Amino acid sequence: MTTISLALDTPELAQAYEHGSDRQFNHGKLLIEALGVRRGQRVLDVGAGTGRLAAHVAEIVGPEGSVVAIDPLPLRVDIARKKARDNLTTAVGHAEDLSAFSARSFDVVYLNSVLHWLDALQKQRALGEAARVLKPGGKLGFNTQARERPHQIEPVQRKILAELGKEAPGAAPYNHKVTVDEVQTLLRRAGFIVDTVEIRTFVDHAADVDEILKQSRSGSFGNHLSHLSPDERREVRDRLAKELEAWHTPQGIRLERNLIFAIAHTASN
Repeated sequence: MTTISLALDTPELAQAYEHGSDRQFNHGKLLIEALGVRRGQRVLDVGAGTGRLAAHVAEIVGPEGSVVAIDPLPLRVDIARKKARDNLTTAVGHAEDLSAFSARSFDVVYLNSVLHWLDALQKQRALGEAARVLKPGGKLGFNTQARERPHQIEPVQRKILAELGKEAPGAAPYNHKVTVDEVQTLLRRAGFIVDTVEIRTFVDHAADVDEILKQSRSGSFGNHLSHLSPDERREVRDRLAKELEAWHTPQGIRLERNLIFAIAHTASN
């Protein structure tokens, strides 16, 4: 299986994500609402990207609470640091290694659009680490791409790559997706008590194919179509534009996304 690369990010991609991550920010706010984050809590944002959601959560917890935001991509952490305030700190860090934090030190841990970038072992380690740093009765929440219900555009892109004989090595990142049943198993193995696991569908509109590809590239920190040459990427772009002609609406190209939302908690003693 191909490992997702953390070395492909650039300042341009990080800035593009900062300005084009409304989808992730908006479904992240739904995750925070489902977790019931409240004033005075200590919260850990794992995979915080450029810190948009962490800054939102810092407003919710107020000066009596605090938010720590970590991400493995230094260029994105640099942007997140500009949002730092008295109750929001940022650092480079990985989901599967939270050794910088003491056991039972957070009320809430969340991962917004993160888990599908982690391989099976990393997922288990990340959830185990989340369980360790949560206080008794603490809550974990995450959303992640669903293997049983892929985003609407994905089969189209895979068909184009197959026709060109350019399928991604290891089909990454698709191999890192999980099903609802697998999420429940992962949570229980990590010692969590499962509250809810469900698939939610979102409808987005993009101005054109170039916007879709720009978001995919910045959101994947450079991994999307990274195995192709510039000429091959242009060919994929042109074929994708043709395939999506029928998807145009007055609001733009209509796209459906599907995410698993999971909420769980640790035992209270």
